[in-house]
Amino acid sequence: MRVVPIASGKGGVGKSLLAANMAIALAESGRRVVLADLDLGASNLHVILGQTGARRGIGTWLSVSGMDFSEILLDTDVANLRFVPGDAEIPGLANISSLQKNRLVKSLLSIDADYLVLDLGAGTSSNILDFFLMGPTGIVVTAPALTATLNAYLFLKNAMFRLMWTTFKRGSKAWTALEALRKDGSSLQKAYIPAILDEIALADPESAAAFADRAARFRPRLVMNMLEDPKDAEKAQKIRRSCKEYLNLDLEHLGVIYRDDIQDVALGSRIPIIRYKPQSVLSQAVYRIADKIVSTEGEDDSPLETAYLDESFQSAEMEAEIDFEAKVAYVEDLLHTGALSHGDLVETVKIQALEIGQLRKENRLLKHKLAKAIGQGFKP
Repeated sequence: MRVVPIASGKGGVGKSLLAANMAIALAESGRRVVLADLDLGASNLHVILGQTGARRGIGTWLSVSGMDFSEILLDTDVANLRFVPGDAEIPGLANISSLQKNRLVKSLLSIDADYLVLDLGAGTSSNILDFFLMGPTGIVVTAPALTATLNAYLFLKNAMFRLMWTTFKRGSKAWTALEALRKDGSSLQKAYIPAILDEIALADPESAAAFADRAARFRPRLVMNMLEDPKDAEKAQKIRRSCKEYLNLDLEHLGVIYRDDIQDVALGSRIPIIRYKPQSVLSQAVYRIADKIVSTEGEDDSPLETAYLDESFQSAEMEAEIDFEAKVAYVEDLLHTGALSHGDLVETVKIQALEIGQLRKENRLLKHKLAKAIGQGFKP
């Protein structure tokens, strides 16, 4: 079974949209898929999936003694797809204990399926990071906005540190050095992972070798969602450069997805977008991402060459150009057929202009804060 965790550094970037629709696309390809809502404390994946609210889910299973996990493994209307709901209405579910987390992970990994797709909560809590590290090729979903790209990088930074903490044996020289950094918040904020690893390699070669082995199998993937323009795709390169320089980590780009208001219509109809309108640009982008995942079956432990990773980013930028042309052509068709009036188009442009203006204000504020932090000696 391939485990595909899907995470994001911040909410509102379409993580759950991708998880639900990609799970359907994988199931439609004939794979046996289980989709689990691990956004504990804010579970709403059933809405995107088009499922009615389940009376039982992960929260119930954790709370009721003797309940079998199979009781919350539900069939869906999609052939080959089963669903594990989360239960957001149970207080405290977002902060499950280590014992509960380990029990949940063990139960999830015991499921008989080809793919286990995990929709994780936003942020960098230890539980979310541990769920993300359940699979070597987890997906980080981001968007072109500066806040989203910055948080995608910070999520991966926290994932790398979590990988170190769970690799180094308690009491070892490597663990002691990392614990000292953790206690000094300012030092941890400025931490430069390649330099840390060089020091650990000298002080504790055994721990350094163990981490190098795990890090080599850690191959996170990126999806850039909510694009408006082909140039937005280029912002993924900034995340990659930061990860290579500061985290000693390279990324694979799985692809891009354009913003489409039809998703809101599909959501209101309680129908997943790729079933509501499978030929839309958004749906075809999801299918393309699912195809890439299927095409790499059996290669999760294989090291990826830089040339392959370079090509993945080049392909994503090319896909952004192609999808933009398709999106423009679709709008022109709507105008010609009368399904979309010029007044509707003008109103849409006005709304997007307001959104872009707001994003520009946020970007200016963040740039000011970053410039101030860099002036004080901050390193990401």
